[in-house]
Amino acid sequence: MKFLSFFSILFLISFVSAYAASHPEYSGIDNPSEYVLNIDDHTFQIYYQVDGELIAMAIDPELTSLLIALENTSDSVFKIDLDHELINAHNNEFAILVNGFEVEYEIVSDDDSSTLTFFVPEHTEEIEIIGTHVIPEFPLGAIFGLAVLIITITVISSRKLPVFRL
Repeated sequence: MKFLSFFSILFLISFVSAYAASHPEYSGIDNPSEYVLNIDDHTFQIYYQVDGELIAMAIDPELTSLLIALENTSDSVFKIDLDHELINAHNNEFAILVNGFEVEYEIVSDDDSSTLTFFVPEHTEEIEIIGTHVIPEFPLGAIFGLAVLIITITVISSRKLPVFRL
């Protein structure tokens, strides 16, 4: 009986290992590639895995999304690890568009980042990951400068100078 249990457990372990090796979505990002994204004074190291060439990544602050350009892709699983400071979504409810079509995804999240996993078909050229928050495009200094400019214009126009009278 012990002999049968031992071989059953050994078979189960080898089956799970073979399944994980043939299904990369269950094995984590084994050999990740790295893309360095610079936004203002911030540098983000984004780790990803895809069977294709990643051309570029960019943040679209108006759409709260991360845009990814690819070429020479094959049917594969795309995995990407994203820092919450770069892009985040309430309740981890991202929307992922592959060539303009929404796709299902799996997510593993911790305090600092989220790893998204989804399928990309052959010839995929564009991926858009939409969240509810992305890193701001304007640095804090630009916002402060804009506030000072608005206050100055308000003060000058309240003194009834003919130049600023409407």
